[in-house]
Amino acid sequence: MKSAFYYLCLAFLMVGCTKSTLNKTDYQVPAPEDVVMYQVNPRNYASREAFQAITLHLDSIKQLGANVVWFMPIYEIGVENSVHSPYCIKNYVDTDKEFGTVEQFKALVEACHQRGMAVLLDWVANHTSWDNPWIKDHPEWYTQDEEGNIIWPEGTGWRDVADLNFDNAQMRQAMIDAMKFWVTEVGVDGFRCDAADYVPLDFWKECLVQLRAIEGHPLLMLAEGQRKGLFDVGFDMNYAWGWMSALRRVYNGAPVAMGERRRMGPVSVSTLFETDSMEYAGLPEGKMKLRFTTNHDETSKMSPIREFFGEEGSMAAFVASAFIHGGMLIYGSQEVGYPGKINFFNYVNVDWNAHSDLFSEYCQLVRIFKSTPSIRKGALKPYKDNDVLMFEKSLDKERVLVMINMRDAQHTVAIPAEWKNAECVDLMTNHAVTLSENERMFSPFEYIILKRK
Repeated sequence: MKSAFYYLCLAFLMVGCTKSTLNKTDYQVPAPEDVVMYQVNPRNYASREAFQAITLHLDSIKQLGANVVWFMPIYEIGVENSVHSPYCIKNYVDTDKEFGTVEQFKALVEACHQRGMAVLLDWVANHTSWDNPWIKDHPEWYTQDEEGNIIWPEGTGWRDVADLNFDNAQMRQAMIDAMKFWVTEVGVDGFRCDAADYVPLDFWKECLVQLRAIEGHPLLMLAEGQRKGLFDVGFDMNYAWGWMSALRRVYNGAPVAMGERRRMGPVSVSTLFETDSMEYAGLPEGKMKLRFTTNHDETSKMSPIREFFGEEGSMAAFVASAFIHGGMLIYGSQEVGYPGKINFFNYVNVDWNAHSDLFSEYCQLVRIFKSTPSIRKGALKPYKDNDVLMFEKSLDKERVLVMINMRDAQHTVAIPAEWKNAECVDLMTNHAVTLSENERMFSPFEYIILKRK
């Protein structure tokens, strides 16, 4: 049972949200290279009235350093053939009562804006629930088999949803109009587009042209996909799935051969440089890959604490992912070290006060990321080692050296020649450091971030 103080605080916050002291122009939608994205799963906050519970948590998200908040789907959820997935949409222009009302979500968006954070809304374009009114009113808007039966997305096990037919121009425009509603009437600043690789590129091009034509609403668009064509049609960011795969191989190795259970040892950390180069090869200027160590899909399988050998290992993985080539994603719960799986089909009670030391470490890393232009935008110079990931980031006269032991064991590495005897500042401690030795020994999963004076 919640205290009277809880509701007093809530009432104060909600009043503050209804009368904004800021205009649309008082906060900025960040450029892709500057993005620090925080993913909100409403079911990590409350079993009912999640919008209100999230509002109370916004100051913590702001303290972490996020400048973009991505909300997982908040729309009305279908009941027919349902597995209670938020990605099963019954109504694109209404919220589910589990979370709250459209007006409450609008107030939540405004509360984010007041704290200088832009808002992305998860958009599910590929399919709807089986009880979405579109099925009854416009069956031609859906993919059908030879007998005229609407089907679920081919090649998937997503039997709880019906596949949309993107050959139908009316459906396309209805979809775009629904997205416009959330921009013009609710004030969101863009979309994270679910299963973007399943949707035709020409639809995304048509969609993004119309959305970006909305006056006074600059947008950030993230595609859950990895086709480079997504950038050509107007997306700002897409997913770094190749990076995630390489990171797992560095930590856990890879199968020796198809069907064999035996595994080889972890691969060289140089794999990460190779993957980074491949992911960014040919990308248009200003476009970014979203790098992460977990998200709602991945945490439903395994906590990053478990996957990356504990808290220290998970932090080493995070630094590598965010500092080589940005953009940064933090999934709500990883900053407090939630140790178990989170099934986003159901409410999970996360202790947001757990592991304050881990939260502080994330805060410090985000602060360094945001305050050091060379880390976000600088040229990358890799140094070769099998176990310690070492690289320099440089922009104008600013030079930063990052060294991360990616192993659960001590390793000693040679200091790069051009950094020998360099006077530096340790950006995590703000202490002066001189690299006077030829080598440095790293404890398991230890990392340092040094800025040259």
